Amino acid sequence: MEKTLLSLGHGYSASYLAKRLVPQGWRIAGTTRDADNFDELHGQGITPLLWDRDAILPWLENASHILVSAGPSDTSDPSLALLRPDIEAMADRFSWVGYLSTTGVYGDAQGGWVDENTPLSPATRRGHRRVHAEAAWAAIPGLPLHIFRLAGIYGPGRGPFSKVRNGTARRIIKPGQVFSRIHVEDIAQVLEASMMHPSPGAAYNLCDDDPAPPQDVIEYAARLLGVNPPPEIPFEDAELTPMARSFYAESKRVRNDRIKDELGVTLKYPDYRSGLKAVFDAERDGS
Repeated sequence: MEKTLLSLGHGYSASYLAKRLVPQGWRIAGTTRDADNFDELHGQGITPLLWDRDAILPWLENASHILVSAGPSDTSDPSLALLRPDIEAMADRFSWVGYLSTTGVYGDAQGGWVDENTPLSPATRRGHRRVHAEAAWAAIPGLPLHIFRLAGIYGPGRGPFSKVRNGTARRIIKPGQVFSRIHVEDIAQVLEASMMHPSPGAAYNLCDDDPAPPQDVIEYAARLLGVNPPPEIPFEDAELTPMARSFYAESKRVRNDRIKDELGVTLKYPDYRSGLKAVFDAERDGS
């Protein structure tokens, strides 16, 4: 199997996949819109590419695998807007194409369970954009597409600890509200497992085993830090941005059986407690 990955919109999740692949001899190119990011990408063992068709095309022509992390706008998917004719012409050359979507495509289940067979019924503009983007990628004939619907992502540098430390964390209470989450290292291991065992047309939910109310996560982070948790705020009294309020428009528990049954994945962090403890320890130790 060829080991050449083109990472479109190379960001947080893709960087953790690269950490797994680079030591195995993979050649990886990642796109960025800012040349100031080149040194950081070089440091990861990634060939940086500006978001430009002429820069990307040579790697597209030689890629065995493509990971799409760049999110859609209101009007289009940026990767397809830039490269769709090229991708269509080369669709059957790729061994694997992965598209990072969101569990937001399922909408609100009022705290109930959803899985990959649940009809897509987004409740937010972001969710609608993702449904349209998934469909646009799936419409390319012959493309070995794999869709990954990610729950809330956390990991080193993306945990609640900084907000708890600086006093901006809030415990907003909305009865019955639950979210699913996924540690970034588990995202990376699922992506790698799928690359090793392609199943074109498959969709996978990426989340841990323990959907939980958001206030419980803040309380646990405060406990790890040895500080008092912030006071509870009833949802109806909370001042929230439209973006923050939209997160509370959906409540669901997401099943992850497929990544275990089909890909053989054992989650490194099956719940937020083990995941946050690892993030806390890493940040404390400076690793």
